[in-house]
Amino acid sequence: MKGVQGIGWLASLCAAILVGVIGLEWLQGGDRAADLPGKPKSLVATIKGDARTTRAFTWYTGEADSSEGKLQITQGIDARMLEESDVLTYRAESTIVDIGAGQKNTAHQVEVTGLEPGTTYIYRVGNGQTKGWSEPAVFTTERETEDAFTFINVADSQGETEADFELWGKTLDKAFEAFSGARFIIHNGDLTENPEDESAWDHFFGKASKWLPSIPLMPVTGNHDEIDGKAERYTSHFNLPDNGAKRSLPGTSYSFDYGDAHFIILNTESNIGGQTEWLRQDLQSTDKPWKIAAIHRPVYGGNSYSKVQEWAEVFDEFGVDLVLQGHNHEYSRSYPVRGGEVVAPGEGTVYVTINTAGQKFNEKKRERFYHAVHFQNGKQMFAGVTINGNTLTYQAYDVDGKLLDEIVLAQHN
Repeated sequence: MKGVQGIGWLASLCAAILVGVIGLEWLQGGDRAADLPGKPKSLVATIKGDARTTRAFTWYTGEADSSEGKLQITQGIDARMLEESDVLTYRAESTIVDIGAGQKNTAHQVEVTGLEPGTTYIYRVGNGQTKGWSEPAVFTTERETEDAFTFINVADSQGETEADFELWGKTLDKAFEAFSGARFIIHNGDLTENPEDESAWDHFFGKASKWLPSIPLMPVTGNHDEIDGKAERYTSHFNLPDNGAKRSLPGTSYSFDYGDAHFIILNTESNIGGQTEWLRQDLQSTDKPWKIAAIHRPVYGGNSYSKVQEWAEVFDEFGVDLVLQGHNHEYSRSYPVRGGEVVAPGEGTVYVTINTAGQKFNEKKRERFYHAVHFQNGKQMFAGVTINGNTLTYQAYDVDGKLLDEIVLAQHN
C-alpha cells in the first residue's frame, strides 16, 4: 500500500524544491558548508507563530562572525528576484556560541511575519556579501483553510559520526518519497548523541539539507538534548514558539496549530509538574478538534516512564487523540488507553513510538497490556500522519519503504 500522499497542490512545492531551487548546493552539498567558516550552515525552518502568515529560521556560521546576519525573501520560486533592489530584508538576532576547544560559532535567528496564506516564497540567508549567501530555498505557508495535510514523524536520529547521520538523511529521504506533500516534521527527541558536539550538529543538518530549509522541523527535547538541566546548545539551533511552561527552558515546551490540529510539545527531562499545569491550560484554550502531543520518554511505549504518568491524566481529561514518543529505540503502538486501561476505539488516546531514525536499536522490551503492535525490526523507521476532516491516518514505514503498521482514528460528532 502506498503512503498517503498529502494533498495534490503540495506536490508543486516539492517539484519546486527538487527541480527549481534546492537542486543547487543544498541538494548536492550535504554538510559541506560546515567546512566554510563564513558560509551559512545548519539552516532550518520552524513554525513559531501562525503558520499561515509567519515562518522562522535559524542558521549558524562557523566562526565568531561580526558581520550582520540577514534574510532576504520574496514571493515565487525565481532566485533572480532575490537580486532585485526592492527584495524584503530581515536582520537576524545573532549570538556567539562557544563550541569548545577555543572555537566559537555564531547562531542567527529570524522570524518572518506578514506573509500571505497558501503562498510560495523563496529566500536566502547570509551576511549580504556575494559569497556569503546560502543557496536559495523555497517554502509555502499554510492555506487560510487547511482541510487536509500530512506531517512526518521520526525519533532518535542520535548519532556522532557522519556515517551515523547518513542513516538519518536516508530515512528522511524515504519519508518524503512516501509522503511528498508533508508540511512539517516532528522529531521525538535525541537529535544527536552529545549536544555539545558541534560536528554532530553539522552532520545532522547537513544530511537533511535538501529538506530542512523548506520543511519546518519541530523538535522534542530528549535526554541527549537536555543534560543536567542544560539545553542551550540544542535550543540555539531552533527558533521555536515562546509559549511554553513557566520555569521550563525556553524552546523545550511549546504548542502550535496547523489546520484542524493542535500540537503540544512536552519535555520529559525537567519541570514535569510545571508542564502539567501548562498542559492543562494550553488544552483548555484550544478549539481544534484534533489534539496531538509529542514527548521523548514514553507514557505507554516499549516501557513506561513513571514521572510523566500525570500527563496521561490530562490527555484523558481533554481527549488527546495521539501521543508521539521516542527514547525506546523500538516500535510500539498502543490500543486506545484511558485511565490506565484499554478502551474502545475513539474513547482513549493512542500512543506510538516510531523506533529510530539513527544507528542505535534496543532489544524489544517485554509485552505490556497496552501493546497493540510491538516489534524490533532493526531498521530505521518513520511515520506519516494525515489529517483529513474527521479522520486521522497514521502509517509507519521502514527505511526500505515497507508499510509496517497503520491505524485510522475518527472523530465522533
